[in-house]
Amino acid sequence: METTETLDVTIIEPRLKHPTIFKKFDALALGDSFIIHNDHDPKPLYYQLLAERGNIFTWKYLQEGPQFWKVQIGKNKAGATEPTLGDLVTKDFRKAEVFKKFGLDFCCGGKKTLSKACMEKGLDVLRVEQELKAIDELPMKTSQDFNKWELDFLTGYIYNTHHKYVVEAMPLITEYTQKVANVHGVNHPEAVEIANKFSLVVNELNSHMMKEENILFPYIKELVSAKKNKTMINSSCFGSIGSPIHVMEMEHEAVGDLFEQISKLADNYTPPADACTTYRLSYAKLKEFEDDLHQHIHLENNILFPKAISMEKEMLG
Repeated sequence: METTETLDVTIIEPRLKHPTIFKKFDALALGDSFIIHNDHDPKPLYYQLLAERGNIFTWKYLQEGPQFWKVQIGKNKAGATEPTLGDLVTKDFRKAEVFKKFGLDFCCGGKKTLSKACMEKGLDVLRVEQELKAIDELPMKTSQDFNKWELDFLTGYIYNTHHKYVVEAMPLITEYTQKVANVHGVNHPEAVEIANKFSLVVNELNSHMMKEENILFPYIKELVSAKKNKTMINSSCFGSIGSPIHVMEMEHEAVGDLFEQISKLADNYTPPADACTTYRLSYAKLKEFEDDLHQHIHLENNILFPKAISMEKEMLG
């Protein structure tokens, strides 16, 4: 039976502790691990490993105090890479709630790894990882496993669920934000900025969705049909599908940036003490819109677009 060696750090001279652990880690074969036994939380070691060795290790708490801590440290197998935020949410959409809680962008910023995203935000990555692992322990409902859907079905879902919601919600939110800006703008100048920025969101999304509905989505449906029927695909006006997808991703980022600014101006959608009913309702609808937008962009950036690019390459050989 294979056992994992334990390194008792408590008996090592303090100045030699980290060098000894690093030496032990560097000597590991790919895929192997060892356990450190310590009398305090070795969290600083995690960040030193990350800074000096990069994302090539695993870190698992086996015991967390109060007297002793045990952590299993492993070296990733060849080719193993840390999943991105988009990967994690694609595999289990429930993890989106954890990322929302910590202000981590899993849609437009979905290509970042968890450690990089946390480092940029100044977050404790181990705390975020613990909350993600808690999600893993809960039973998962598989009724909406978007990653397994056919791409033509997924485009239809995005159109019927998200595009239609956006079309219906934008006029109402525009009315609310403009009214709040007109009535409360003197005392709350941020209300004017919010109304102006949401107007930019409206202009951006109207143009964006029109291009998806008239150009990109029909082409993706053609790809799926050609693959099913084993026929040739018609040449497109844009060349490779990567070209319009790149444009769509840039536009997603632009809208995401605007909503990040709106959220900050609105103090994370917390109405001021003197807010009227319309003021409070406008914040509630803005938050609802942003939450829908996050899932909308996630489905496209992290699932639909990569799979469509892969399918086109497969079809064209």
